[in-house]
Amino acid sequence: AIVTGASQGLGKGMAVALGAAGAKVACVARSEEKLADTVQQITDGGGEAKAWPCDVTSRESVEKVVDGVVEEWEKLDILVNNAGITRDTLLPRMSDDQWDEVINTNLRGAFLFSRAASMNMMRARYGRIINISSVTGIIGNPGQCNYGASKAGLIGMTRSLSRELAGRKVTINAVAPGFIESEMTKILGDALLDEAKKRIPAKRLGKPEEVSAAVLFLSSPAASYITGAVLTVDGGLTG
Repeated sequence: AIVTGASQGLGKGMAVALGAAGAKVACVARSEEKLADTVQQITDGGGEAKAWPCDVTSRESVEKVVDGVVEEWEKLDILVNNAGITRDTLLPRMSDDQWDEVINTNLRGAFLFSRAASMNMMRARYGRIINISSVTGIIGNPGQCNYGASKAGLIGMTRSLSRELAGRKVTINAVAPGFIESEMTKILGDALLDEAKKRIPAKRLGKPEEVSAAVLFLSSPAASYITGAVLTVDGGLTG
């Protein structure tokens, strides 16, 4: 398995969960140093993992990772496109760079990894690609036009690519988390989080392991007849 954005937050949790389930995990992020703890957690649990530093916006860097994983472990079964950033501000104030950085990391990165991985998966006639979207890509959020566009784009890519690869036994699905306990949500502050909880039918934030559970299911043979789906993990926020 390859997990992008595996150095922290939800990506780290997904990588650890896949390792615990028996996958060999290629942990991808810009900094090899920041990936050390993720790799350590997987190996301490009896799994196998390796850090793969990568700029997900670079075609050469992405292809080097995918080719390296296939060469080292002889196949690639699972790809989790989780790498993502935010550059929040209202659209009239948003700079070109703030738009481009988010679109390039969140959407172009997933495109590059999916293209490289799908070639190997098609030849093997097996594969699982899971794109980590967001409820922001479904219902929107003020100050996140760039982020929302990138996450909505992931849903469109998921649905289109699923139609291309279903005949080769490669499934592509998206997971759309809502408000999840993480470094990203802590930045919002208690007041905003309390307001968010009032809007969520479940009246609480989600836990990282609940998102990882969705990824594990969609990565498994049990999900072989599910493709092109968007699984929301949001406590009922999107209805």
